Amino acid sequence: MPRLPPLNALRAFESVARHASMTEAARDLGVTPGAVSQQIALLEHRLGVKLFRRLHRALELTEAGRVLLPQIRGAFRQIAEAVQRVETLSGTQTLTLSAPPAFAAAWLVPRLGGFQAGHPTIDLRLSTGKGLVDFDTGGADAAIRHGLGRWKGLRADRIVGAALVPVCNPALLPEPLPTRAEDLASLPLLHDGQHQDWALWFPAHGVQPVPRAAFSGPSFDDQILLIRAAASGQGVALVTEALASAELAAGSLVRALDLAWPHEFAYWLVCPRPNAEQPRIVALREWLLAEASREGAQRDADQHEHGADAE
Repeated sequence: MPRLPPLNALRAFESVARHASMTEAARDLGVTPGAVSQQIALLEHRLGVKLFRRLHRALELTEAGRVLLPQIRGAFRQIAEAVQRVETLSGTQTLTLSAPPAFAAAWLVPRLGGFQAGHPTIDLRLSTGKGLVDFDTGGADAAIRHGLGRWKGLRADRIVGAALVPVCNPALLPEPLPTRAEDLASLPLLHDGQHQDWALWFPAHGVQPVPRAAFSGPSFDDQILLIRAAASGQGVALVTEALASAELAAGSLVRALDLAWPHEFAYWLVCPRPNAEQPRIVALREWLLAEASREGAQRDADQHEHGADAE
């Protein structure tokens, strides 16, 4: 058998080809862009050909890269399938779940102990990244995705809603309390990384023209950081309620207004349809749905209790 290139170099090649970006591939693999670049250079030197062509904002596969990519993807898929079969024989199954970092940190990780206790023969491995996982490469068995739940070839089960709600530290709320969407424009606003959420939220609730405050102020490219900033009293933030549930329960955050947007978005468990009934994926799905149902029932009970107190 001829000497093969390093496996890390091949994985870097597949990830860069999938994302058309060294930076996104680095996030996918959990390394620096420089490390990815070195792996690609190593592979190109080993093969004696260029695999990518640099464009203005992306990378494009050369003819050699297009020849290599499907074979590498197929090989990774076969390796993953072989490992899965061996693990089934041993009685222990590995389940790799990909999830967005904010959802993983705020909602999923605090609950994972319950899944492991109930399923000791499933070795759950959590992978985080902002890019969409490619199931064809065997990089994950299932994934949590944010959106409307419509992805070709995938089964999608709704876990929790992802509507954005305005929250802040209770000490930040003025007297009298805000009652209309436009009332929030006079408060310090915290923003997502693109300064988009408030610019969409205000018009969705009938505020025109959009207040200037919707376009300026501190911004955070991670929802966990946004939640922390709001909880510390720095301003009002639009966040996914499920991700801020701990702070809302503790009282360090409250809803500034009971207005959410958009209602259709949610976090979904997705997997390729042919794999949807594998016992390990069924176990994960049933556990996630049960956790989400329990949280929803608790939230309804809390809201009913607060309503009774107000009366």
